[in-house]
Amino acid sequence: ACVRLGAVTNPLMPIFRARELEFMLAFANTKAIVIPREFRGFAYEPLIDGLRAQLPDLEHVFVVGGEGDNAFEPALSDRPWEEEVDDLDAILAAGRPEPNDVIEYCYTSGTSGQPKAVMHTSNTLVSCIEGAFPLNVDASTVVLMGSPLAHQTGFIYGMLMPFVLGGRAVFMDIWNVPQAVRLIHDQQVTLTMGATPFLSDLTESNLLERYPPDSLQIFICAGAPIPRPLVRAGTERLGASIVAGWGMSENGLVSATLCGDPEAKVLGTDGVPCPGMELRVVDDDKQVVANGIDGQLQVRGAANFVGYLKRPEAYSVDAEGWFDTGDIARMDDDGYITITGRAKDILIRGGENVPVAEVESALFDHPAVAKVAVVGKPDPRLGERGCAFVTLNPGHAFGFDDMVEHLSEADFTKNYWPEHLVVLDEMPMTPSGKIQKFKLRDLAATE
Repeated sequence: ACVRLGAVTNPLMPIFRARELEFMLAFANTKAIVIPREFRGFAYEPLIDGLRAQLPDLEHVFVVGGEGDNAFEPALSDRPWEEEVDDLDAILAAGRPEPNDVIEYCYTSGTSGQPKAVMHTSNTLVSCIEGAFPLNVDASTVVLMGSPLAHQTGFIYGMLMPFVLGGRAVFMDIWNVPQAVRLIHDQQVTLTMGATPFLSDLTESNLLERYPPDSLQIFICAGAPIPRPLVRAGTERLGASIVAGWGMSENGLVSATLCGDPEAKVLGTDGVPCPGMELRVVDDDKQVVANGIDGQLQVRGAANFVGYLKRPEAYSVDAEGWFDTGDIARMDDDGYITITGRAKDILIRGGENVPVAEVESALFDHPAVAKVAVVGKPDPRLGERGCAFVTLNPGHAFGFDDMVEHLSEADFTKNYWPEHLVVLDEMPMTPSGKIQKFKLRDLAATE
């Protein structure tokens, strides 16, 4: 509907609260927002009402299941618009965007400062979908999507892909393993996509014998490395091909292993470039390095985004179209890439990027905290969990409950809260005064 009107869609995570939404809605000059009356016990209308003074461009609030002037149903569902507007076709024709016009913003967690709004067009989004064609998706594809539609995983491959293919989508608003097993069986799901925890949960379910996933053909697993035992168990118990992949909000699924690839490729790589995309690994001088050598990963192709909203200086695409991903990778002789590190200071918890700098900034606001650093602690299910290291100001104490209380009072997104806290007498520092996070990562792995 937004595309037909010539409006830009900006899907937002339901976990966001006042702190995030005030920035995101104002930065995008949001004119209309659609919210649920309540989701997972949280009331959204009072939240938005409290922000209206900071959002001068916001003209319409539509509350699904709401009452009064903001109620979604009477405003958008019950009115016979085609009877009230004589020139509806002309209005829609005038607003219809061109294929290269921006039609979607998607906020992505930055490494410092505020999140950036990735801009996509019809052409780039459709190219993301066409990149999945080697996985034999077509009109018979039935997609189970448990990732939020504010993630590009859910938005592109859960919602847009079935539209383009003429296939079918099965959505879950809250991840529930027994329900997912039933849905795969009852709805004859052929493909699902998610981070490692989704695969682990399904594989370990004791309901698979009762509701066998006979229709499931492919599980695309991205966002974290896949443990070797999980690939084998998932293939055996689900009867599906486990496909490893890598991508970003900026360009969708960029690389993936192929059905029938040797186990070593699925376990040890992040796949080959999807159709329409190219990958290369370069050194600091942007010269391509030899296969097997770590370097900076660059990508170019039809699915690449067209910029960050109001942040032209952050658009790291050179004159030849190569985009600096911020990831460190190597390429093998068969053209398969393996992500070996992240130049960006983020951690990935359950396939979701956690903006480390924002978490650190929030913790630094506590009067007890002198220095703070947040790193990823390896976790068998989520890939990583947040581990906060702090040193304290003299005469202060700071425990885990203090951290939770502080972040809660700051209205900080709960999914970003560190799940471990370590108080140090002294931070490991470089001679120039920078915290040596590699030492903290080693410490977190053994804590």
